[in-house]
Amino acid sequence: MAGFIKNILWPTDFSPEGHEALLYAGLFAKAFSARITALHVVPDLAPAFYADSPIIIQELSGRMAEVNKKARAQLRAVEKKRGLTFKKVVVAEGSAAKKIVETVEKEKADLVVMGKKGQSMLERVLIGSVANHVLRHSPVPVLMTKKGKPPVGIKKILVPTDFTKEEDAEREFAWELAKGFGASLTFLYVLELYGHEFRMVDHMFQTALIKFQKRAHQGKKGIAVSKDVTRAVTAAAGIDEYSREHRFDLIVMATCARGLGRFFLGSTTEKVISHTELPVFALPPHYCR
Repeated sequence: MAGFIKNILWPTDFSPEGHEALLYAGLFAKAFSARITALHVVPDLAPAFYADSPIIIQELSGRMAEVNKKARAQLRAVEKKRGLTFKKVVVAEGSAAKKIVETVEKEKADLVVMGKKGQSMLERVLIGSVANHVLRHSPVPVLMTKKGKPPVGIKKILVPTDFTKEEDAEREFAWELAKGFGASLTFLYVLELYGHEFRMVDHMFQTALIKFQKRAHQGKKGIAVSKDVTRAVTAAAGIDEYSREHRFDLIVMATCARGLGRFFLGSTTEKVISHTELPVFALPPHYCR
């Protein structure tokens, strides 16, 4: 993974969540000697331009120019206040979700760092959000953060595993992150209780432990690695509870849901992002192929 992270895209709507995401972007930039590209997306008023009146067209054009100017000034103010020097400041017009993905490709970003606001249950299950759209369509990893305590560092990284081939990508990213931050890694397997008879649980628990013993990747030098198995009703609940109880700083996961489950229920990763207070370094679906 030569180069790993060189350009970080920070999309913001100037909300508290967005400002916290910038703190994490700063941590990653420092750890990997990367630069930060700032992005703000303003609503697209293009449909209004369909009006026949030249006066209306001129007025709306003037308003959009003013909005763009104000947004750039706000980004520059953030830059000055945080003591940063952005690689580039971008103000785009249109759908926030689509423009973020487009900017990732145009600016050749290696990572998107964005804040995620709370959602209602209906939004989580059926509608989705800007964050979920970016997670599912971004060509690069996405770090999802929430407003909470300011980050002080990343020293403990949790990597949930399900022993599938698709997890290879997330494991390799986890190694690179651990090296960059000088952090430890913990691989966690969640044994879901739902759908199994309780007399089968102990056998499955032992089987999971045996599989961990066979992991060849634990010989990496300079990285402290541990493994654990926990029980929970669902994988997402187990990951959330375990990460809070053991005070991890970051969760690394891949989004591998397929079929209808991806659209109606979301992947385990999306469920964890919805509920955890920790930042989640998420790999979009194409990394699972």
